[in-house]
Amino acid sequence: MSQLSAEDEVELQSLLKQLLRSINDRISNAPSTECAEDILLHLEETDKNFHNYEFVKYLRHYMERSLGTVIEEETKSLTKGDGQPAIGSGHDTLIHAITRRTRDSAEYQQMTETLKNSMITAVESLINKFEEDQMRKEEMHREKQHGQSNSQYTDNCSDSDSSFNQSYPFIRQEQLQVLAEKLDSSRPREVRWEALQALCCAPPSDVLSCESWSSLRRNLCDALSDPDLSDHVLQFFAKSFSSSPLNVTREIYTSLAKSVESSFLSHKLSFPSGSAVIDINRPEISRLLKQIRLMNDFQKEVTTFWIRHPEKYMEEVIESTFSLLSFPHEHGAASPGSEKTLEPVHLLALLDVKATWFKKWMHGHYSRTVVLRLLERKYKSLIVAALQQCIHYNESCERFTNETSAEQHNTSSVQRSVYSGKELEYSFFVHSLCVLGKLLIYTHGRKLFPIKVKTHKDPVSLTDLVVLLINIMYQHPEPMHSDTSHTDFLSPSCLAMEVLWMLCERTECAAECLYQSPVIETLLNPVIALLNGQQAKLKSPAASLTLIADVLARIANTDTGLALFLYETNLVDGESRTCAAHVIVQFTLKLLDKELSSLSDSDMSHALCGAFIFVCRQIYNTCEGLQVLRPYGLHRAVAAAWKETSSLSERISTPVPGATADTSSQELHNMLIWEETLLDSLLNFTATPKGLLLLQQTGAINECVSHMFSRFTKKLQVSRCEKFGYGVMVTQVAATPPGVVALYSSGFIRALVVELWSVLECGTEDVRGVRPKPTPMDPIDRSCLKSLLSLVNLLSSSQSVWELLGGQPLANKSEYTLREMPTSIPDMIDRLIAVNSDAKIHSLFHYEQSHTFGLRLLSVLCCNLDSFLLLESQYNICSMLLQSQKEDVTEPVSSEGEFIIDGLSVERNHILVRVSVVGGPSERKLPPRALQEGGDPYPWPMFSSYPLPPCYTLDPPKIDHKAQDSEIAAFLASSKDAKKKASWMEDCRRLYCRVMTSKPNVVTGKVLADLLETVVAHLSSSATECFFPPPQYKAEEQTVKSAVLSTVEQLGVDTCLRYGRFLKILKEDAVNDLTLLLKHVKTFLSTQSLQTSSELITQQRGYPGHDWLLSTVFLMMSGDTDRSLRLLLNLSSLHTSAFIWPARIHASVYVPVEVAVSGIPPVYWCTAHYVEMLLKTEVPLVHSAFRMSGFTPSQMCLHWLTQCFWNYLDWTEICHYISTCVLMGPDYQVYMCVAVFKHLQPDILQRTQSQELQIFLKEEPIPNFKVSDYLEFMEGLKSRYRELVLTDMQTIRNPVE
Repeated sequence: MSQLSAEDEVELQSLLKQLLRSINDRISNAPSTECAEDILLHLEETDKNFHNYEFVKYLRHYMERSLGTVIEEETKSLTKGDGQPAIGSGHDTLIHAITRRTRDSAEYQQMTETLKNSMITAVESLINKFEEDQMRKEEMHREKQHGQSNSQYTDNCSDSDSSFNQSYPFIRQEQLQVLAEKLDSSRPREVRWEALQALCCAPPSDVLSCESWSSLRRNLCDALSDPDLSDHVLQFFAKSFSSSPLNVTREIYTSLAKSVESSFLSHKLSFPSGSAVIDINRPEISRLLKQIRLMNDFQKEVTTFWIRHPEKYMEEVIESTFSLLSFPHEHGAASPGSEKTLEPVHLLALLDVKATWFKKWMHGHYSRTVVLRLLERKYKSLIVAALQQCIHYNESCERFTNETSAEQHNTSSVQRSVYSGKELEYSFFVHSLCVLGKLLIYTHGRKLFPIKVKTHKDPVSLTDLVVLLINIMYQHPEPMHSDTSHTDFLSPSCLAMEVLWMLCERTECAAECLYQSPVIETLLNPVIALLNGQQAKLKSPAASLTLIADVLARIANTDTGLALFLYETNLVDGESRTCAAHVIVQFTLKLLDKELSSLSDSDMSHALCGAFIFVCRQIYNTCEGLQVLRPYGLHRAVAAAWKETSSLSERISTPVPGATADTSSQELHNMLIWEETLLDSLLNFTATPKGLLLLQQTGAINECVSHMFSRFTKKLQVSRCEKFGYGVMVTQVAATPPGVVALYSSGFIRALVVELWSVLECGTEDVRGVRPKPTPMDPIDRSCLKSLLSLVNLLSSSQSVWELLGGQPLANKSEYTLREMPTSIPDMIDRLIAVNSDAKIHSLFHYEQSHTFGLRLLSVLCCNLDSFLLLESQYNICSMLLQSQKEDVTEPVSSEGEFIIDGLSVERNHILVRVSVVGGPSERKLPPRALQEGGDPYPWPMFSSYPLPPCYTLDPPKIDHKAQDSEIAAFLASSKDAKKKASWMEDCRRLYCRVMTSKPNVVTGKVLADLLETVVAHLSSSATECFFPPPQYKAEEQTVKSAVLSTVEQLGVDTCLRYGRFLKILKEDAVNDLTLLLKHVKTFLSTQSLQTSSELITQQRGYPGHDWLLSTVFLMMSGDTDRSLRLLLNLSSLHTSAFIWPARIHASVYVPVEVAVSGIPPVYWCTAHYVEMLLKTEVPLVHSAFRMSGFTPSQMCLHWLTQCFWNYLDWTEICHYISTCVLMGPDYQVYMCVAVFKHLQPDILQRTQSQELQIFLKEEPIPNFKVSDYLEFMEGLKSRYRELVLTDMQTIRNPVE
């Protein structure tokens, strides 16, 4: 094709112009010419409208006309007669061949040459026309510009309305050289102005890369001082900042900084004093503000890209900034009458009052390192000036008490143009405080302190600075303006609190800055003054004290801060020194009792009291904190206040709908908020076992649990300081009878069961999904795991199971509707566990999944022996499982076929073995739930009737029941007369520890029985060792024989006999001896039990469950009834019996009535409480794992100790547990549990990761644990904690005082 016609060239110019206009925004935003070219080259890939442009359509049509014939000929020559490709195979190969031949053709070469020439002509024509139009526009603009002037401060620094965004001109190097010459300061202003106009229209990338850029930059900086040229220079700089790399923009920035510094030096602007003001519309002020604002905008944006450039560029920007801000300060040195000068930092503070630029520079490590290095080596004066300004503000606060303008930093939407000197000082103070606050949170920033300032003799340390912040907060606890909607965030108190909050959130910062005696003293001095009846030196006491409480709560929420409050006697109260915790709780009690008249009349009294209760809450929701606060009876005071508030709120009349709001409705609203605050504070006592007992004693546990359920359903956070939800509280509450009854009454259990049913049976299949729901691969689907863990937490304690299931029959209906949902635990067992009829099977949409879930839950429940005995006695669980196994065969009619191996039969087999075989980790073998690879996927024999296959029991341990030649036997034989010596017991303990450490296997059988019997007899004969009155038991034979054992106790006897026969300790006829012993002990304990009218099931028929300590003693004594009874009677008078023998202390007359009827055993509120406390210090990783899982160590302690570690430890270790607690003291029970958790630490951490900690601890035994291996560890715990633990254990007679 020949050259294009004239008409085609005109059309091509028009289409090209239209294309450039369409993509103008993309090209104009390109940082350089190369980038613009790259955008054009890849336009088809990046622009979805590419094929809709008329220019592209024209090119396509032109190519079709030029190459259409060639393509058709090549296609015909490369295809066979039948239309198949003549070369290669495939459609793609044909296309590539045609393309290659077409590009090699003469027609293609001619087309490209013609198109190239035509495009060059069209582009040159467009450029010529553009330059003509541009000259015409400049002439018109020049005429308009001479008649215009700016009268107020406006933002002309932006490039949003520049000509650069409306056109894309090209400029030659020669033109730039001419412009540089025209911008010389010696040229007339008009010439320089015209040159600036032309420069602003050019692409910044071309200007910044030209050879004359150095002279251009120098001339531009000179033009900044000219009022008529400054705005245009800033406009060009703004465009350059937004479109150029750092290696260029840093030159502009540093030049701009030097220009601003020169302007301040030349103008020497005075700082307004007294009633004088500064008007920012003054030309010299306006010009400087615009320049500093452009710099500030660049400061805030440069952090997003300077990491991509060499560090030296960033360092130049930072250093030029610090150099400008280091303009000589005279705040501290100036005398009252001298005149101060306006400085760059004052204007920067007006523009960026909260120092956003500095916060961004300090955010990234890349820039923070340079900032801190420069501050330390060259520009420490900046920090000195900021610190001096904060000190100056604090010292001037009292002088400005009646002058509110000092704090009134107006942030309203109306733009201001006049500022007073005090407002400038305040903005500088805010800026300085934000800079210092950011420095404090970094290690190297804190290393800049202490800092020497002119007005202070001693250097200002980190502690001095924090004390300064607190004093500022005291002077202005709340904004002093009537309208605080815009000024709250700039009030002194808010600014100081922001810094203090930041410090509290970071462990290292808090340790260096907050956890110091002067800081705590400063915070609590007003509190101590008020406690001593003095006036606190606070401007607004209630508001200031509320802020103090906020800081104290954040400190107490950390382990280090809590320890500081509890144990550091760093406060002077009168003539003695005391801990912060004591001061805080005493002040809180006075607030609750309204004994501080200066504060009780305040409108903020409830808010203030609630704030200090919240501080106490951070203390008493830990075991060690509750230990310190318990003597003050805070739980009783809060409960009394709640009851009073509750009764008052009931008396206030409810507002009638439609009536106007009056004081009564507002009063009711305030009362309800205060009532909820008190209830929430009471609820947090449940975070610890002993705290739960204290809450139960207040009588408010039902209301607290209902309140918790209300917040739980709304998914509300526990508190602003609590990292986890209500899981721990629910678990603690569920461990006790009154707690689980409260959970049931609140509707929590109903909601839990309904949610479980919804997940299991309803699911989300009615919701349309993008892809089908995957088939679960695990026995328990992940969607159901949360519900399983919640139920395990709820039913962990056997006493809770008794409260929920005791005397509750299963429905066993003949028909279930598909819409019928279970709403209670018995209903759930009926539908998911006891699936023993076709009606129940057909009522389940997902029979296998739902029944598997029920069996897994049953397996966990049966790990607790007392829970299993209850289920077996009421529901015949074993018979039901055996019957299901009998039916799950290939020939169900004849019952002679092989067992069908599936998920349900494997789970049932596991449960049957678990409940039928008793023993520790090396005494029984539980079949796994997983199938194996190979020809025999499940080699474990299944059964549908007793006895069990022998493969599930291992070889019993060898126990010598005859007298052995050991040190202990010799000691007992030689010390019959020596028992009267005071040192006999100590000698015995030393010998026991030595033998246990060296030869633990010797302490078994007859030797251990003799030792235990001798020690218990010796201790019970000593008046000083008898904690309870000596037993006076002489039961008549008729009375004992008439005693009736419950079904649960009879099943417990069978379990004990099975274990004894396995251990080869008991004879086949031992059932009568054990039954007789149980009746004797039951008769004896009934004489020491309270007869209560409690509604708790566990308090109505004696001890709920089987007496596992009695069974253990019976086995230790080889089935000797008389010897066992004698030992148990003697043991009942010892302190240890209250903890290792749960049945002995149950509803006992030797503890306060209110504690006895509570149903909460001492092993929970005392032993488990101290286990949790010691774990936090001794095994912190385990403590954290429990916290994260929502489970509690106290739940497992209660489980293990109630059944004397049966099924968890081997028989020898169970005997060693009993003997250690009897010989060494009841506190060894605590140390034993801590040792077990320490032993299990690796497994606990691993299982916490997989969210199965509860199930693991319940179902798995404790392998390889030897009491002798940890005896030294336990002795170490005794040396550190016995004074605390044993002393508190001895308060069992009065635990809530």
